Amino acid sequence: MAQSKGWVRRYFKAFCKGFFVAVPVAVTFLDRVACVARVEGASMQPSLNPGGSQSSDVVLLNHWKVRNFEVQRGDIVSLVSPKNPEQKIIKRVIALEGDIVKTMGHKNRYVKVPRGHIWVEGDHHGHSFDSNSFGPVSLGLLHAHATHILWPPERWQKLESVLPPERLLVQSEAE
Repeated sequence: MAQSKGWVRRYFKAFCKGFFVAVPVAVTFLDRVACVARVEGASMQPSLNPGGSQSSDVVLLNHWKVRNFEVQRGDIVSLVSPKNPEQKIIKRVIALEGDIVKTMGHKNRYVKVPRGHIWVEGDHHGHSFDSNSFGPVSLGLLHAHATHILWPPERWQKLESVLPPERLLVQSEAE
């Protein structure tokens, strides 16, 4: 009987050691490296959620890729909403700092993106709350770079960083 109690005690002790190592490692990984998220809404159709309200895509969000605020035009990114800090939104990067962008419904027809900011828009312009509503977004609000669609299985794919043809820049800083 004493031998069975010793086995249980050793098992419990080993479990606790493993638990107290695994939990911080998992939390650090999810916070700093990558996580998955469900995309809701129509703002990124047809790239994400092409089926409308019948389906929701699940994407891989790579935190590591945006740790130095290095994003490119066409990247799909997750960011903290400038209007509601409790909410994360997912949009496409249209312009980088120094670029001049022709807006779609913003109070100014043309906007020069200030230093330390980006211009983001949803792919479905009529159904997107984006920079056309709230202006350029601070790079500090960047959360992650969406790299792959993980669910549903028939949509498994790498997300490409491409600008929609109708959203070409008026002038980029590189010119």
